[in-house]
Amino acid sequence: MKFLGKKATVMPLVAITATLAFGMPQAGAQGFFDMLFGGGIRHEPKGEFPPPPPKHKPKPNAPAGGGVRISSPSYYTYKADKLVRVDFSTLATAPQPAAPQDAAFVPSATGAAFHEAIAGLADYELYAEPDIAKALIAYYSANPDFIWVTGTTPNNRAQDAVRVLGEAASYGLTPADYTVDVPAASSSSADDEVKLKELVRFEMALSARVLRYAHDAQNGRVEPNRMTGYYDFPAKPLDMMGVLKTLAHTQEVRTYLESRHPQNAEYQALRVELEALQASAENEIVVDPKLLLKPGETSPELPKLLSLIARNLDDEMGGTYGEVLSRLATSEVYVPELVPLIKAVQQKEGMKGDGVIGPRTVATLAGTSKADRLLKVEVALEELRWLPSDLGSPRVFINQPAFTASYIDDGQEKLKTRAVVGRVTNQTAFFYDQIKQVDFHPYWGVPQSIIVNEMLPRLRGDPGYLDRAGYEVTDSRGKRIPSSAVNWGAYGANIPYNVRQQPSEANALGELKILFPNKHAIYMHDTPQKSFFKQDMRALSHGCVRLQDPRGMAAAVLGTSVDYIAEKLKHGHSTEDVTRTIPVYVAYFTAWPDMSGKVEYFSDVYDRDSRLKQALDATEAVRSPSS
Repeated sequence: MKFLGKKATVMPLVAITATLAFGMPQAGAQGFFDMLFGGGIRHEPKGEFPPPPPKHKPKPNAPAGGGVRISSPSYYTYKADKLVRVDFSTLATAPQPAAPQDAAFVPSATGAAFHEAIAGLADYELYAEPDIAKALIAYYSANPDFIWVTGTTPNNRAQDAVRVLGEAASYGLTPADYTVDVPAASSSSADDEVKLKELVRFEMALSARVLRYAHDAQNGRVEPNRMTGYYDFPAKPLDMMGVLKTLAHTQEVRTYLESRHPQNAEYQALRVELEALQASAENEIVVDPKLLLKPGETSPELPKLLSLIARNLDDEMGGTYGEVLSRLATSEVYVPELVPLIKAVQQKEGMKGDGVIGPRTVATLAGTSKADRLLKVEVALEELRWLPSDLGSPRVFINQPAFTASYIDDGQEKLKTRAVVGRVTNQTAFFYDQIKQVDFHPYWGVPQSIIVNEMLPRLRGDPGYLDRAGYEVTDSRGKRIPSSAVNWGAYGANIPYNVRQQPSEANALGELKILFPNKHAIYMHDTPQKSFFKQDMRALSHGCVRLQDPRGMAAAVLGTSVDYIAEKLKHGHSTEDVTRTIPVYVAYFTAWPDMSGKVEYFSDVYDRDSRLKQALDATEAVRSPSS
């Protein structure tokens, strides 16, 4: 009762709410939601807030903004930065450095040759990314000497750099992006002028491609925030002049360039998987990974799947289903006789035995094609470059396509729990942050999108229902006001009120939430809708991450025990700060290694891999010499 604190005018309903929240099992609380919101949630749960009731006919005086909705973030057609021609004029026209020399610059024996060679850049057409073009001129203005040339030939540094660039495919990069023509050895003095021009052009081209490689290794080839509003990554600045300075003063070129890549075990495991895939043969039998087949439907993919089942049939399953499988092995019609077989196979593989053949069943029985796995791994390598090189320990890692959340410490997965993430229309963002706080018996601050899109249609005809349902309404000054006192029909997408649900078993956040403040209003939390965790495809929420074991995760991030969490929950609403640095990755990887290094594959529930492939293709088109 102390959680609800309603006025005497609504005491009968409050008493019912309090009784359901604290004196009845979850089914009772669910039934109350059904009663309040017109039913349906027991059969079609959709997220943190029950679906709106059937639409009523609009009143004649309904405001024009009545149909306004708050939209989810969108996806964009990715456009890569166009390359620019490097302007060597400031170098070519200056007999001395075009800018003050770097204080650390010490001219070498080849310095004079470099000054002489600059004239060979006058008509040189070298194209590079704008920031790389700028860095080249800035560096060579302050450091007028060769990095990659000694005497009249490319030096050991150059040879090492060219080898590393040529191995780009082992990182899921495209070697053609970093190709440089290496001058042939020549001893003819008659060709000195031509040779010098060739060498200085090689110098500039190799520096430009090395900088591109260093950028791609550290940051990735695409800018993720340009792809969609669902991606939110901070910039990872790269001091390009610093890269060239370092390379000019070290013989460990390979070590330095390879250090630009993420330095974590997951990146290395994905590289090993990539190498294995590149050397492997295609699957013997390839089944459409997007197959969706229900009993009674027809598909030419069904015989392929049945042949895979037959090949792996054990004695027990063979004794029960062998005859049916043999007789119907070539059937393209999913007849009723095959349904028990499919259900049994699904259950044996740890899936929900519903008899529906979908992408998860196909992936489990047939695996994914080599081409699909290659794309997933290359995408995963690119996405890892958006994250910190050192992922940190301890850390929380949420992988949306796997529908799991893990607590990892000292190289061990101390906790792994099933998770529910946003449905396709309310996708969970991809970002990382830091865990700050655990709330016990939390209030749920209802997002504006849910107020506008899901509550407002009901409030127009029933302005007082939030009062009855255990919600508080406050104005912009934080003053609490009755929901029934608000003229909800006067508002569209901009509602000057806040709504929050009081703590109770019926609260959308359940008994606790784990916060890492971010602009997406995403956090981890409990849920009263436990049945969701029994489903294989768990993209079912409004965007937040629901945990099957919230107490275990709370104990992990607070560095305490589940018993401590249980005790805290006995004392009503409270909060506790997380005193350690614990990064949390709300990530999206359709290929991801487990703690042993074995890469697992997952369905692309939001179709983000294909969107990243489009962005990579756009980048390749810009970088191609023919563009």
